Amino acid sequence: MARFSVFALLAVPWLLLAGLVSGDAVSDLEKKGRPAIDAMLAKSKTCTKANLKVRREWGDISAAEKKSYIAALLCLMEKPSKLNPTQFPGAKTRYEDFVVVHMQQTMSIHNTGSFLSWHRYYLWAFEQALVKECNYNGSHPSPIFDGSDTSLSGNGKKIDHRSSGIAPAGNGGGCVETGPFKNMTVRLGPVSPAVDPAPPRNPRSDGYGLNTRCLRRDISNYLTSRYARTQDIAALITNSRDVLTFQNVMQGAGGGFGGAGAGIGVHAAGHFTIAGDPGGDFYTSPNDPAFWVHHGMIDRTWTIWQSQDTNTRIQTIAGGTSMMSFGGGGRQQSLDDNVDLGIVGDKVYKIRDLNSIVDGPFCYVYE
Repeated sequence: MARFSVFALLAVPWLLLAGLVSGDAVSDLEKKGRPAIDAMLAKSKTCTKANLKVRREWGDISAAEKKSYIAALLCLMEKPSKLNPTQFPGAKTRYEDFVVVHMQQTMSIHNTGSFLSWHRYYLWAFEQALVKECNYNGSHPSPIFDGSDTSLSGNGKKIDHRSSGIAPAGNGGGCVETGPFKNMTVRLGPVSPAVDPAPPRNPRSDGYGLNTRCLRRDISNYLTSRYARTQDIAALITNSRDVLTFQNVMQGAGGGFGGAGAGIGVHAAGHFTIAGDPGGDFYTSPNDPAFWVHHGMIDRTWTIWQSQDTNTRIQTIAGGTSMMSFGGGGRQQSLDDNVDLGIVGDKVYKIRDLNSIVDGPFCYVYE
């Protein structure tokens, strides 16, 4: 019996917010590629039907399963950090250990050859922490942002504020005051805030100092109704003939989460739909619980793209080693390059291990 796993697919709930639910082209592509993944599963020596996990969309699981996932998130937010308190005084909880790792490696995991594989491992490591440290054994779970006890809390309180620069100001901008994370405390960062009014500056220039404040959001459907529709995700999958095109189009953010002159891709659209603080800061964005479900959708989209031609797309890589090498400049990354999550990872893996869907450390599918 397959066990259900975390990471909801945010694209569908956001399409509901945008009133765009007519198409299912992405699911059709997923079904088209599933036999190829099943064939890989049949050959795998580490991933079997007995230990296979299934990641489902938030709206497809029960209220009890949603609450179980939320409880696991809150559990990680209560467990003490394993990091050196002198080096990282702003990291007080185990959850914040994951934020620090993302902050440390931000410049080498965005617009680089390892963007997709690094985040696939990062999601998996977070899932493992929920399972092993907080006894989580459920699914990732709608509505995601309605402020109910089965949501990831609601929008921020409506305050006077200005645009982030990528999307117009929404109807929030202030502290989140509803749902399970209404009392959540943010301590790390900011490093690169994209919110007005700006959060207080961190006492340390690297952003690791203790900087206590509330979780803020400014959710709107401006970006998702234009750049993260079903047809946009389907076009990303079907029109990208190589991985460099796929990841560059996905990450495009007009100079924010992507490169200068890039368009708005589904990756950036998701982050700036959440917006606020820390959601709008690409160093500290994992500090908003919505980060994990958004990147679940990013991983799902990559998985579907890989499944359309597994013979050539599973073990392929393109891109440099630094965010400043957008478009492939600098030293090119290799499948033999290592990915190390430090204190939140179980071991160091080569990118080739993390490119796999049902091999290496992974054993999951999306439905």
